[in-house]
Amino acid sequence: QVHVVESGGGLVQAGGSLRLSCAASGIIFSINRMGWYRQAPGKQRELVADITTGGTTNYADSVKGRFTISRDNYRNTVLLQMNTLKPEDTAVYYCKVLTIRRDYWGQGTQVTVSS
Repeated sequence: QVHVVESGGGLVQAGGSLRLSCAASGIIFSINRMGWYRQAPGKQRELVADITTGGTTNYADSVKGRFTISRDNYRNTVLLQMNTLKPEDTAVYYCKVLTIRRDYWGQGTQVTVSS
């Protein structure tokens, strides 16, 4: 059975930091990319950052220089270090695992940044 589980969300003041973690298990297909998306109330889900097996990263312009994505291929985990958080970063953050056959999503973790 496939499990994609996020953790690390919470409430933080503007300027603070949080680290999100995602662990994937039970996936039998080769994983190409792992990434983080977010969805704020009333808005579409958007890419925050993703990373390939080889370590190539891709960031949304709005988080460049503040967020860092990293990955442990052996453990099928992906981390998102979020620094200098802003109120506009408030959203539900979802982990996405992209394999050669299909994609898997986690249930999401809430990040709330107060001003």
